[in-house]
Amino acid sequence: MNEKSLFEKFRQTVYDYIVSHVDKTDDVIITLDDVYIVWASKTLQNWKAMISSTLPDGMYYEITHNGDKNECYLDAYKKFENRVYENYN
Repeated sequence: MNEKSLFEKFRQTVYDYIVSHVDKTDDVIITLDDVYIVWASKTLQNWKAMISSTLPDGMYYEITHNGDKNECYLDAYKKFENRVYENYN
């Protein structure tokens, strides 16, 4: 599988997760175009990607592809806070 098709599969996996977990009473409409990769990296045969969506829910997702086992692991996180620490020497 090439990089482009793997990234599309990552986005589809996160999209499916979001659709299956969104509260139906919120009338949320999301498409695959609303899911995007923020960062991705490959080390040896393994990939890791940070993925987000346009939803204002504070969630972000991490997908790790284990190339040895041809498995993917999805972690879902919620951002609680963003602090700035100045002069951090």
